[in-house]
Amino acid sequence: MAPPVTIIGMGVSPDDLTSRQRSTIEAADILVGGKRLIDHFGHLACQRRVIDRDLKGLGDFLQEKMPNNTIVVLTSGDPLFFGIGAFLARRLGAGQVHILPNISAVAVGFARLGEPWQDVRVVSLHGRNHTGELLRRLAGGDTVAVYTDPTHGPEWLADILVENAFSDVTMCVLERLGMEDEKITRIMPAEARAMTFSDLNLVVLKPDPIRQTVPALFPGMPDHRFAHEKGLITKAEVRAVSLSRLRLFDRAIFWDLGAGSGSVSIEAGLFIIRGEIYTVEQKAERIRQIRENRSRFGIGNMKVIHSHLPEGLARLPDPDRVFIGGGGKDLTDIIQMAANRLKPGGIIVVNTVLIANLTAATQALEDLGFNIDMIQIQVSRATPMPFSHRLEAANPVWIIAGSRP
Repeated sequence: MAPPVTIIGMGVSPDDLTSRQRSTIEAADILVGGKRLIDHFGHLACQRRVIDRDLKGLGDFLQEKMPNNTIVVLTSGDPLFFGIGAFLARRLGAGQVHILPNISAVAVGFARLGEPWQDVRVVSLHGRNHTGELLRRLAGGDTVAVYTDPTHGPEWLADILVENAFSDVTMCVLERLGMEDEKITRIMPAEARAMTFSDLNLVVLKPDPIRQTVPALFPGMPDHRFAHEKGLITKAEVRAVSLSRLRLFDRAIFWDLGAGSGSVSIEAGLFIIRGEIYTVEQKAERIRQIRENRSRFGIGNMKVIHSHLPEGLARLPDPDRVFIGGGGKDLTDIIQMAANRLKPGGIIVVNTVLIANLTAATQALEDLGFNIDMIQIQVSRATPMPFSHRLEAANPVWIIAGSRP
């Protein structure tokens, strides 16, 4: 017996529907979808429900109606490609839905442009804020296809590009794909920001082929790659070990507190592409250096916060991971504030060269019920001599990692 809910992708227009999909729609007791999609089937004698922002209500409605009705949910494009199909499969159970896919707007868009898209990065701004990922991809030289929404349309996107020094990126705005008034506009961001476009659009962003891409990024980069005050930077080897203790992941919310030059945040960007990086520093000159480093390495999902600690943390989203590279006499208060906001299973890593702060950090984390992992690392670097090299020792650093059970 077929599942009670069928999710059908309509491609970019009803012309893309197969005969099987059409017959399934015509047999529905209840037709669900956006108003624009449902209106194509006004001749059918069935109950209708328009999808709005209340997805919980939609799920409740479908669960109530499933036992005694044949339900068809209409989606644009492909239901599982940035569509509602994944949400409904999770909400109702994969065994309760049958998905009939179709061609996506991205596939149609690149067909119109006559270009391959197997290497294109796709980012959705539809109900999401993934501008950080978008800027990261452009900085790396990738072509990016962007699903927009009425709030985050091509004009808004053009503003973001100009503000982040991507004025040389070509925008291909594909409006109302599959309709009689379909339109393709190639334009630069400075012009696009003053224009008006249809809410139904896909934007393809193409970096200038001769644009200088960001420098290569890897864990433990040499200190001279960063703008920083002499000596006031988490040293390369310590940085690499600290990052390993943090166990970062793609969608993490990361706080870097007392960030100095921001070197830890920059390298955290290797692992956090679709998450958010918050870099907090109190000194104005270091804020300037952090912003220079952010621009140098194209870390578009990194937000720089100029604030004292711990006061500057109140408005930040709750973190998955926290790195504390500074704090001085306020270290205990900073740890307590961060721990109170840390998500379940989160990790706090503290670096210090001070014996008093070693004791303060371990005691604070233990009092909060964290599991403690502590190491001391000391690096000796080769220094040239007339006939050979000698080893010059750097200050020992304690790395204290606390994980919430």
